[in-house]
Amino acid sequence: MTIKTFGDLATSRKAWLAEVLQPWCRQAAQKDLRLAELEWVDVAGKVDPGKTLWFWAWGRFPALVHDEMSGIDETSPVTVTLTDGSQHTGYPDSRESTDGSLVLWGRASQPPHRNVLLGPFSIDEIASVQKAGPA
Repeated sequence: MTIKTFGDLATSRKAWLAEVLQPWCRQAAQKDLRLAELEWVDVAGKVDPGKTLWFWAWGRFPALVHDEMSGIDETSPVTVTLTDGSQHTGYPDSRESTDGSLVLWGRASQPPHRNVLLGPFSIDEIASVQKAGPA
């Protein structure tokens, strides 16, 4: 594509974001995502890394994100399966889930079964995320 006009330039940039940067975020390791965040303004432009880099990264688990809010969906409980096979069910806490680590509000497995924070779970150790019934 030959870029001759500003419209061509803007179209090219949007295509790069959608076809290169967003897919990279969906598969990159936590270490690389953290490095990218440090240079995000230079890489992606003047955009909030929380609404782009981390939203796109968490987008590898569609049950975890809310597209319209560009963030982690806190309204539905999820079951997180880790690469070691363990499972954890709770409501995602977006304020506590930072730097590629997911934190859930769930129930303690031992009596008195109080609400507890579960995690943090690194994006690298999460195998899958599924919607769950009430935690």
